[in-house]
Amino acid sequence: MIPVRKGVFPIKRITKYLFIVLGFIVLGLGVVGIVLPVIPTTPLLLLASFLFVKGSDRFDRWFKQTNLYKRHLEGFVKRREMTLKQKVTLLLFADAMILIPFITLDSLLIRIMLVLIVIYKYYYFITKIKTIHK
Repeated sequence: MIPVRKGVFPIKRITKYLFIVLGFIVLGLGVVGIVLPVIPTTPLLLLASFLFVKGSDRFDRWFKQTNLYKRHLEGFVKRREMTLKQKVTLLLFADAMILIPFITLDSLLIRIMLVLIVIYKYYYFITKIKTIHK
């Protein structure tokens, strides 16, 4: 345990615990995404991995040993590769999220920016991430 001086708020420790708790919440959502095709598994597991790295080395090591990580993330993290199903699911979910502000906002500048983001997203997924077949 880290010794804390009296009267000093241990913000760093609280932040690490918050990252770990959020990591488990996002991990749970990612596991649900395996069963429900509406929830994107891969980005949630990537976020969980990021949160575990920020929260604790021990949780990061634990998460990277799970079959969940090895099956859904290891290929992307190590070799920048995804299955076609992972790519399509991720792209369609992101498109749905981008469509909400596109429809609800009246700003032409924001709509142009969102279209450019979608174009870049597809460019990146098609050219920079290798598609593997399982």
